[in-house]
Amino acid sequence: MARYIGPKSRIARRFGEPIFGPDKVLSNRNFPPGQHGNSRRRKTSEYGTMLAEKQKAKYTYGVLERQFRNLFEKAARSSAVTGEALLQELECRLDNVVYRLGIAPTRAAARQLVGHRHITVDGKVVNIASYSVAPGQIVAVREKSKSLEVIASALAGFNHSKYPWLEWDENAKAGKFLHKPERVDIPENINEQLIVELYSK
Repeated sequence: MARYIGPKSRIARRFGEPIFGPDKVLSNRNFPPGQHGNSRRRKTSEYGTMLAEKQKAKYTYGVLERQFRNLFEKAARSSAVTGEALLQELECRLDNVVYRLGIAPTRAAARQLVGHRHITVDGKVVNIASYSVAPGQIVAVREKSKSLEVIASALAGFNHSKYPWLEWDENAKAGKFLHKPERVDIPENINEQLIVELYSK
């Protein structure tokens, strides 16, 4: 199961955003990494800007290049606006849904919970992080995993109303995927149109 395992704080500093979750290093050093990170940098080209936006989206959702390209091609074939459809495909990934439900504090932690068989979809254990959750499906914590401290602490005080496309049942520790989110509801700071333009070149 391929994933990015490199230094996360360097990536977050490159984009100037806590894309992997809260980051003390980013708050202390809010400038790009490297020897010349705190000095004046050359103006980024148009292509460089588009490439950076794609990289930011990939790192944010924990997706590598081939997976990302496949999702883009799937979005391009849909009848919806390509950029919005791409973000919707990313939001449908099981690890992302687990994160959005508050079961895990970060997407990386959500991916680990899925991989370790702590999550079920419609009552069946699914350990594939890239599994695409469909509207109407129920994503839940496995019965014997409900007492895990990492899950309990992540859910403590979590505001589920932030994501209107998900419906949370606290007693069952389960969430229903109501529908694909509208672009306006997705909080990620990603300019998806730049990604579309990049792949259109």
